[in-house]
Amino acid sequence: MADARPCILIPVYNHPATIGPLCDELSTLGLPLLLVDDGSDAECASELNRLAAKGHHLVRLDINQGKGAAVRAGLAEAQRLGYTHALQVDADGQHDVGDLPAFLAELDTAPDTLVVGYPRYDESVPRIRFYGRYATHIWVWINTLSLEIRDSMCGVRLYPVAPLNRLLAKHSGGNRMTFDTEVLVRWHWAGGAIANRPVRVHYPVGGVSHYAVWRDNRQITVMHTRLFFGMLLRLPRLLARHWRKQAKVGS
Repeated sequence: MADARPCILIPVYNHPATIGPLCDELSTLGLPLLLVDDGSDAECASELNRLAAKGHHLVRLDINQGKGAAVRAGLAEAQRLGYTHALQVDADGQHDVGDLPAFLAELDTAPDTLVVGYPRYDESVPRIRFYGRYATHIWVWINTLSLEIRDSMCGVRLYPVAPLNRLLAKHSGGNRMTFDTEVLVRWHWAGGAIANRPVRVHYPVGGVSHYAVWRDNRQITVMHTRLFFGMLLRLPRLLARHWRKQAKVGS
């Protein structure tokens, strides 16, 4: 990790109760925190101001634009500040901070790899969320002709900042919930390396979710359809890559 300069990137929208304790936990990792306020209301904005006064870097979007827009703004700011990698963590405190060092350990051996979390749920997970994710998983496996991306919806991932920003300059990934999935599919299409690491997930009672069922499901359906036709255009190249990997495994 000698040449790497990682930071922790947290997109925040109306999580006033969890963002402070989460920042305290994450501070134990010894990395700078970059918070992106995605147009939060006054209570959360005030809490973010308090955290900024403690030394955490704060980027503020004037109006709520969605998680994808917030992450893109954070990645742009991370590159401007000279960080080479950004460890994205959701603001709701669902992810076990104890699992994050394994993501950062990849910097020692594979700094160009995008490290993606896959959830290890406890009994608190709503069944509809647990099973509902598999529709997206199946489409991702179809659209990449690969099982390399184990979970495309987990909010924990370690991004190589500069190459990802170059990718996002061509393909934004969308402003809202489609971002997490689309950016991974396009990274895979571009030949980027991917690693998967487990992260424990707990759903607290009374937790805040910003998932808008009708809007986000419609956008996700449109995204998968668009990516499917994008896969068809790339089919010869993806198949050739698959065969090369299979040949390497068999040799």
